[in-house]
Amino acid sequence: MFSCYNSSMENFSIGTDIEQIARFKNKTLDGDKNFLDKIYTEKELQYCYATKNFAQHLCVRFCAKEAVVKALSEFDINDVYYKDIEILNRNNGAPIVKIAKKPEFNVKVSLSHCKDYATATAIITKESL
Repeated sequence: MFSCYNSSMENFSIGTDIEQIARFKNKTLDGDKNFLDKIYTEKELQYCYATKNFAQHLCVRFCAKEAVVKALSEFDINDVYYKDIEILNRNNGAPIVKIAKKPEFNVKVSLSHCKDYATATAIITKESL
């Protein structure tokens, strides 16, 4: 008999988020500096604003950060903020997540966007100590 329950499930969490890209279309590095600096790392901002459709990239990273925060909350982690979470890209374009404050967590994200919306899902596992 197959059982979906596994004792290791206590070390597993998932989070997801969806946002309208229009929220990010008018964000500028100068005019929205306080907001952008609160949410994004310098590397993320460099990447997003180097692209033609920067709003999609800002939005999908915001979604990823929100998804990570939601997943971490299942572990009663409430001291990780958006700026603590960095969403970068591997050489092949796949996203990679770094949370310097919480190295014991392995995070995988899936990012997607279309013309109007961006979405992200995060799956987090905690290393056994």
